[in-house]
Amino acid sequence: MKKLIFPLLLLFITISSAQTNQKIYDIIEAVSAERIENDIQTLVDFGTRNTFSDTISNTRGIGAARRWIKSEFETISSDCKNCLEVFYQKDFVTKEGNKRVPHDAWVVNVVAIQKGTKYPNRYIIMSGDIDSRGSDTMEFTKDAPGANDNASGMAGTIETARVLSKYKFENSIIYVGLSGEEQGLFGGGGLAKYAKEQGWDIIGILNNDMIGNITGVDGVIDNRTFRIFSEPVPANETERERTLRRFYGGEVDGISRQLARYVHKTVKTYMPEMNPMMIYRLDRFGRGGHHRPFNDLGFAGIRIMEAHENYTQQHQDIREENGIKYGDVIEHVNFEYAQKLTTVNAINMASLAWAPPAPKTVAIGGIVEPSVKFKWDKVEGAVGYKIYWRNTTSPTWDNSRYVGDVSEFMLDGIVIDNYFFGIASVGKDGFESPVVFPNKIMR
Repeated sequence: MKKLIFPLLLLFITISSAQTNQKIYDIIEAVSAERIENDIQTLVDFGTRNTFSDTISNTRGIGAARRWIKSEFETISSDCKNCLEVFYQKDFVTKEGNKRVPHDAWVVNVVAIQKGTKYPNRYIIMSGDIDSRGSDTMEFTKDAPGANDNASGMAGTIETARVLSKYKFENSIIYVGLSGEEQGLFGGGGLAKYAKEQGWDIIGILNNDMIGNITGVDGVIDNRTFRIFSEPVPANETERERTLRRFYGGEVDGISRQLARYVHKTVKTYMPEMNPMMIYRLDRFGRGGHHRPFNDLGFAGIRIMEAHENYTQQHQDIREENGIKYGDVIEHVNFEYAQKLTTVNAINMASLAWAPPAPKTVAIGGIVEPSVKFKWDKVEGAVGYKIYWRNTTSPTWDNSRYVGDVSEFMLDGIVIDNYFFGIASVGKDGFESPVVFPNKIMR
């Protein structure tokens, strides 16, 4: 009996005390600013990547750009013994009924899937946008280099594929270049619909849109802060779920918000020099990004981007007026900053891909009691579970307790009324699932 207790005790100590994993630091070291710069320059050199630009030329237009992206993914796959499944996913869009569509065309996404060893149908997705635009989105022949918006996000996605393809993960990873963002989020909408039809179990999507600018239009220069946009609750929640929130809370605890908190925690643990800002909004005020179509279908999705935008350098024709140089040219991109935000993605993609599934059902009880009780479904691959809680006004999970390989637990001395709670699964190497907010009440 003593021989059995000691290994179990050692496992408990290891899981509960481990804060970091060396593999994540290795990933941080592997991300290259030089490779990101080269990829951004290549994308800029296509002249324009407007969704409706030339598809025949090998040197100009979105056709050449997407073929180059596909070839990069295929090269990466060749280097990792064909570990990536690379393909086009496309949908036909028409001019009729779409005011930003100048002519009928195929909107083509470039997809690279790195299959998981244990959960091949569970996917964590990183996206960048292929397309660019000038002042008039209907003008598809003029130069629109789109260096920051969004060659930076596309280059970051390719670089993440280079780094993470060197590892094996239990969950699948998708690296994707999405098209048609500037005309109405067509690429994201098409892939989200495709994912639903294929029955993909999506852990979440990390949408990267503009990750290379450090000089804001407000004059602020900041190479460490970045924003994480996330909606509070799923767009497709039921009327019953909305009603229950009035009594049990959860107004800011949807699956996308938990994904945002996960990214925040991982960055504060492994990249403490960075300053992640969680923005409690789907996207910028009145604007949208390619995570939204996934949110619309009930998938978790967030947007990662620079903290300080410069509006003279996005959605602008290249020109100079009144001493101001307009245009999204490569001279405005800070490659070291793009490297940092690419790294933010890489370490979170890896952490999620190495983590066990999250519990499906988490029940909570403790009304008019001096303690809180929990019960949850055990999941395959978890060696234990962690209870998280926070003040109701806190944006992050500030307190936690590892409780081992059990399916129920009671926190004594904590009043349920004063905190929010959640449960995460913990794998053998310490990697955790996103926190699951309680979705069932125990009486």
